[in-house]
Amino acid sequence: MKTFLIIGGGLVGLATAYKLGLRFPDARITVLEKESEVCKHQSGNNSGVLHTGLYYAPGSYKARLCVAGQREMIEFCQANNVPHDVCGKLVVATNENELSRLKKLLERGMQNGLQGLQRLDGDEIQEFEPHARGVAALRVPQTGIADYPRVGAVLVEKVVSQNSRVVTNAKVINCSVFNGQWTVQTTAGDFQADYMITCAGLYSDRVSEMFGEQRAVRVLPFRGEYFRLKKSREHLVRNLIYPVADPRFPFLGVHFTRMMRGGVECGPNAVLAFAREGYRKTQISPKDLFDALTFSGFWNFMGKHWRIANSELRRSVSKKLFAQSLQKLVPEIQEDDLEIGGAGVRAQAMYPNGNLVDDFLFVERANALHVLNAPSPAATASLAIGSAVVEKVAEKFS
Repeated sequence: MKTFLIIGGGLVGLATAYKLGLRFPDARITVLEKESEVCKHQSGNNSGVLHTGLYYAPGSYKARLCVAGQREMIEFCQANNVPHDVCGKLVVATNENELSRLKKLLERGMQNGLQGLQRLDGDEIQEFEPHARGVAALRVPQTGIADYPRVGAVLVEKVVSQNSRVVTNAKVINCSVFNGQWTVQTTAGDFQADYMITCAGLYSDRVSEMFGEQRAVRVLPFRGEYFRLKKSREHLVRNLIYPVADPRFPFLGVHFTRMMRGGVECGPNAVLAFAREGYRKTQISPKDLFDALTFSGFWNFMGKHWRIANSELRRSVSKKLFAQSLQKLVPEIQEDDLEIGGAGVRAQAMYPNGNLVDDFLFVERANALHVLNAPSPAATASLAIGSAVVEKVAEKFS
């Protein structure tokens, strides 16, 4: 009997366990999650968007797995009564300088196989978003929203129904390997397996290092902060309104998202978090901060992007500046329309030269596979990522 351990109970870890159980129905599969419940971090603290693959380099993991994963995620939601809505989004160019980037987005989306993309002139924008303004826009009808925490809960049910286990409060303390057999010490006891898969999100670099990998990349935590529109102003946004992303930076810019559980979120920005679980500005982890500040990649990154980083930081401390960014898309927005919302922390892997790892990153070994970089759109793509991981694992046993 094959035995597998999966470290990490976020959407990627749970989807991998589910797909592994389908491929190897007689295997013993155990998911280890350090928190008291699954999907506690990136999987449960995001904007809930069903991404389409619009932004990603053709042929990349992100492009292929997002496109396939979104289709599968929608089917999964439909089959399991998970709240979701394929409502579409607009990417709005607010000045003439952004038109060339909007055109490139359209071309990239078509290369990635997106159907129904529609370029809108400025006066056509109001047909879809009456309060948005711009010189042109790209309508992406396949984009949607989903209740990802509910997706995680359903995946747990499916994994358990396959006679696999999901063990919470199981933080990895140490590990060893002898004669090809892994032994993992956790706060919930010891576990053994023939094959190890790590999907540790914010701790992917540290966990993989525990299993013998060199830290060729380092995870940097970027906090994304949100505001919410006051209830009386939610009518200003029908669905999703995005700016044209700055290609020099890996984030999509502050935008409007109608939430599956109600309300409209505005954001996020992107600032370095002083803790890998730093959802508040005041949260500081000396270990995490030291890890970031002693990494050459961080300083190389700041040297290249200090202007953008400074802008993001200023927006983090100024509600007025945050509102001004939103006004470029919806001019009627006022500072008083914004209420403090939540925050998420994105695990972004970075090379020592300061370049961000701009694709999903998998590292394969004889008896282990490490998912080292799986930021957005990993929630959308999670089922497809799980399938891709299982295919890689299956090759080891063929």
